[in-house]
Amino acid sequence: MCGRYVMARATSDLVALGDAETNEDLVLRQSWNVAPTAEVPILVAHADGVGVGGPGGGDGGAGVTRRIHVARWGLVPPWAKELSVGSRAFNARSETVASKPTFRAAVRARRCAVPVEGYYEWKTPEPGAKGPDGRIAKKQPYYVHPAGAGDGEGPVIWFAGLYEWWQDPEAKAAGEDAWVLSTTILTMAAPDADDDDPVLAALGQLHDRLPVPMDAETMDRWLAPDTLGSAEEADALVGQVCAGAYDVAAGWSLRPVGGAVGNVRNNGPELIQEMREQQGTLL
Repeated sequence: MCGRYVMARATSDLVALGDAETNEDLVLRQSWNVAPTAEVPILVAHADGVGVGGPGGGDGGAGVTRRIHVARWGLVPPWAKELSVGSRAFNARSETVASKPTFRAAVRARRCAVPVEGYYEWKTPEPGAKGPDGRIAKKQPYYVHPAGAGDGEGPVIWFAGLYEWWQDPEAKAAGEDAWVLSTTILTMAAPDADDDDPVLAALGQLHDRLPVPMDAETMDRWLAPDTLGSAEEADALVGQVCAGAYDVAAGWSLRPVGGAVGNVRNNGPELIQEMREQQGTLL
């Protein structure tokens, strides 16, 4: 799964990395501890003349433009009665995304990419394991990121995501145009813990789920602003995206970090600094 991540890049960096456009006045908030319900950047491709500045969509036309927008992390489907529904929908399982009511409409027509510099995952200790102090070992947070990236430079990870529009029923009744753009990140089964590739094996030992990363070619297919005609077509596209995910993940690096990241109030580059793990590192 993916429940915490880092995104501290400038707007101009994401525009360049995503070959995108955005509003000139958009300023992204740096965060080394992004949590569900936070406002996060997403990359959307839409047919020229059809934007996501409000509800709507359309099939791909002669031209396609990519844009960076800001969305609430945690997808809120249009039929939801309250915004809090999204707090439980920050991840979408790839195996059921085309059939689950919360996500099935979005996967057919409203796909996006969620840029992250890296994400956090917690390794569960073996039953009965103890730390250096003799006490029961706690879960150990790891920071997962593209190998070679750091200090605001290098590549980012583009996770397969979905976006959706929601309007507060009370605001609608009052005649207000209060729409909320929200997003979610797709996940898939993690690699085998005994994979021949050491990075993939480490990811498999870390957690049984993996957020779905995309390379440039896969992202082009995922972002295409076409409305898919059926759940079967959506499943096929999701399958294509997942098929290349491990190849992307093999280029990542993992390191143990301090437990301060577990508190959403903590935020700063010190959260991603490497520390010694209680039971030894995965790599």
